[in-house]
Amino acid sequence: MYVERIKCRRGGKVYTQVLVRESYREKSAGRSRVKHRTLLNITRFPKVVQDAMAMALREPERMLEGLTDARAGELELHEGKSVGAVWAVMQVAQRLGVVQALGRGRPARLALWQVIARVLEQGSRLSAVRLHDRHALAQVIGLDKGFNEDDLYDNLAWLSERQARIEKRLFKARRKGMRPSLFLYDVTSSYFEGDCNELAAYGYNRDKKKGKKQIVVGLLCDEYGEPVSAEVFAGNTRDPATLGSQVRKTAERFGCQTVTFVGDRGMIKSGQVKELKEAGFHYITAITKPQIEKLLKDGALQMELFEQKVCEVAFDGKRLVLRRNPVRAQELAASRADKKQSVEAFATERTTYLAEHPRAKTDVALRRVRAKIRQLRLDKWLRIEVQGRELRLKTDQASLEYAARLDGCYVISTDLQAKTADAQTVHDRYRDLAQVERGFRVCKTVHLQLRPIYVRTAKSTRGHVFVVMLAYLIRRELERAWAALDLTVEEGLAALTTLCTIRVMLGADSELLRVPTPREQSRQLLEALALQPPSVLPYREVRVATKRTLPERRLNH
Repeated sequence: MYVERIKCRRGGKVYTQVLVRESYREKSAGRSRVKHRTLLNITRFPKVVQDAMAMALREPERMLEGLTDARAGELELHEGKSVGAVWAVMQVAQRLGVVQALGRGRPARLALWQVIARVLEQGSRLSAVRLHDRHALAQVIGLDKGFNEDDLYDNLAWLSERQARIEKRLFKARRKGMRPSLFLYDVTSSYFEGDCNELAAYGYNRDKKKGKKQIVVGLLCDEYGEPVSAEVFAGNTRDPATLGSQVRKTAERFGCQTVTFVGDRGMIKSGQVKELKEAGFHYITAITKPQIEKLLKDGALQMELFEQKVCEVAFDGKRLVLRRNPVRAQELAASRADKKQSVEAFATERTTYLAEHPRAKTDVALRRVRAKIRQLRLDKWLRIEVQGRELRLKTDQASLEYAARLDGCYVISTDLQAKTADAQTVHDRYRDLAQVERGFRVCKTVHLQLRPIYVRTAKSTRGHVFVVMLAYLIRRELERAWAALDLTVEEGLAALTTLCTIRVMLGADSELLRVPTPREQSRQLLEALALQPPSVLPYREVRVATKRTLPERRLNH
């Protein structure tokens, strides 16, 4: 970076612009060209500030000495805010096209604030406002007007209304004209402690939280597992009912003509297959265990086929790809053994109780053990018998072997032609759904914390989920860059947080923020991202504060 003075003549007068600029190389058509871009216009800054910034960029080690000579006795140094983490996240967001997709203007800057806050410190809009107390985020993103948490709540609705446009811009920027031929899609649910959210409803709760309302979130990813779109549905929406909007979205919003949708066995059923065919799309999914058993009974499949690595069978105009996962088979066998051991311990406990209490009834103890067997779904091969006042378990070995015969077995169904994708390719693309599941784990748990959801309206809820999706896109890039450093994203961001600015005061009306040379670990983290921190930042007096009272209107968000 450097400071450049540009003179121009207008109406007989000469005007001078003072700009902070940087040079970069752009590759196009196999050629590399040096270009320049303006980072900051400092024309209105006092001349001493302009000179200080020029010296800081040209000769950082002499900056303080030069400033002291120029303004002896007026130089003051104060501790500034953290800049390393917010600078890194901001630059990654710009590199991925998130900043450009959000657009310009104050609402876009507030949305960017929320995305960066979600990457750094997960929480409510209130905690996102308090981020200003510790991080130089306003200076990094160029925000020059203050706000409070109510503005961020309003900004969620702004995001929701423009989500389709932003996703389309981001898709075009990242794909660079190359449209994917395959999409991965899955859904999850997120529960509420309260019941005032407009989209909250009772449904199939994947978090196993009985009696809790929830929302359903669909995540559409490209073939690399990168999130493309997130959509929020009412909590009682069934999985297959969410697929139709994704089909229309890929065709209309993203302009894809021939696409293969990959979804799990609960997502793509006969109705969805018909819908995909009508749109000219293809599918890769799996069939259920009862369907596999029926095919085995009808002779369409044989158990011997599962012993091969990957086997393909044609049936009823569809291609079926068979596979047994030995690791999964071992996991199921171990789980079944653990459950049996749990029942044995419970039966022993009941037997001891009967021995110590002569008046206790064996029928009651027998009923309780049978209920536990049914609860653990072992009743097809595990029995409980009474001998005197002793409870004993009996295993039906033939039934156990029958129940375990499909352990680790799965069958993938597709309508793709063999010349388009062979059996191994179909199998591998279905396994790629694990990337979407991983995305849900990152977004829902301690990394990005989709919940608690501190909003009530449908628009605010959709805006909140969209913020989490954009934060997840940035987090994936950080994770890839720092993988070789053997650091988690959280550890890397915590280390960069220690890189703080130095607030240089040049008298009563002149200030700037000096960024010191990073220490070794911070330097390695930034180099892994191919980033060079700025030497100086403009000082902006931005009033960002929380409100002490809870206005009635905030309850409407």
